[in-house]
Amino acid sequence: MNDLSELLRRVNAGETGAQDALFAAAYPELRKLARSRLHDGGRNTYLDTTALVHESYLRFVHGGQLRSEDRRAFFGYASRVMRSVIIDAVRKRQADRRGGDLERITLDTQLEDKLPDGEDEPLKVDEALEVLAKSEPRLARVVEMRYFGGYSEAEIAETLELTERTVRRDWTKARLLLGAMLRS
Repeated sequence: MNDLSELLRRVNAGETGAQDALFAAAYPELRKLARSRLHDGGRNTYLDTTALVHESYLRFVHGGQLRSEDRRAFFGYASRVMRSVIIDAVRKRQADRRGGDLERITLDTQLEDKLPDGEDEPLKVDEALEVLAKSEPRLARVVEMRYFGGYSEAEIAETLELTERTVRRDWTKARLLLGAMLRS
């Protein structure tokens, strides 16, 4: 744990090679985070664990916004980056399924290009999460870390500096609110 904090300090200081060392040190935990998210209920069939971790790393490097002060903040940031990678992958897949930039020609105006049930679920959750974040930012962070980051209640509690009981209550409340938003 101290190694990650030291590596984060070195990254923030702009030390050459520190980002690569941080990625190498955090890689096993990032894979665990990605694996739990991607294989939780089989919702994502368009990304694998390695692709999610590597794409997230590329966004860390090219985004230039990695200014986390400690391990907790770093993995909180990692869950937000993984969320954006997953959402972008779903959007790209949907665009590709609909022909992307190709000119669309239909033979029957009654036919609809419909996705299989559940495939666009991460997009719907992301949109509802944006609305939730405006009124309940902490609930939105809990959902983001749990749903998109695959964090356990204990990990969320540690990251957000809350008790596990508070995280459980927030998760329950957020699920109810998001469920109502997704049904309407």
